[in-house]
Amino acid sequence: MTAGSRSRPAVLAALALSALAPLALLLVASVGRDWFYPAPWPPSVTLESWWDAFRGGGRMAAALGTSLVLAVSTGLAGAVVGWPIGRALADLRGWPRHLGAAAAFLPVAVPPVSLATGLHLSALTAGVAGTAGGVFLSHLVPAAGYAALYFLGVFTLFDRRVEDEARTLGAGPWTVLWRVTMPMMRRQMGEAFLLGFLVSWAQVATTLVIGGGRVRTLPLEVFAYLQAGQDRYAATGALLLVIPALLMLGTVRLAVERAEATPL
Repeated sequence: MTAGSRSRPAVLAALALSALAPLALLLVASVGRDWFYPAPWPPSVTLESWWDAFRGGGRMAAALGTSLVLAVSTGLAGAVVGWPIGRALADLRGWPRHLGAAAAFLPVAVPPVSLATGLHLSALTAGVAGTAGGVFLSHLVPAAGYAALYFLGVFTLFDRRVEDEARTLGAGPWTVLWRVTMPMMRRQMGEAFLLGFLVSWAQVATTLVIGGGRVRTLPLEVFAYLQAGQDRYAATGALLLVIPALLMLGTVRLAVERAEATPL
């Protein structure tokens, strides 16, 4: 047994501990009542913050619903918008491709506050500042950039001969898209949707600037609870930010396995 193989379990254990310890601490903090330093354990527990998260009309429940709607919408729209952009970039060669990729990467690379400030001017001009629609569009900009770069890589390696064969057999453009290309891209579409979902789910700067404080999402509520000293509610909101992302990863993984196991 080599030194590397002997140290591998310890490294994996350290990684697991570093990932699970913060989640465990958040879980305890979300149910701990009157838990103050230096007490190692809360004196009592309560599910009050969790009830508020799922109770109709609750502040956290409303923010959770808004975040879910925005994230799902952004994930779907980002995949739809990023697909043709990425494919068009993959068809280019030389400096035009590099220039197009740089343009797609720009909303991803710039600081979120700078992006939000620039988008705010556009939102004011379009009259969508302070609305959920404006926040959705601001989330779509970086999500579409991520998706375009992702599909650039996908279509760079994509074998176009399958589509050419379908056209040779008389298939039209829409038939090729829906019966040939889309079935081959189910996994990639799922991954692009997940990417857009997570981009929107974690947005803070664009939501705050474009929404003007009127569109309340879960990340904004977590910050508000922290500033108000409501640590139990902040911990609950932080866990809720993690759970849907993990569920989405698991769902997409299962969908990918089923898609790959199903013959075309």
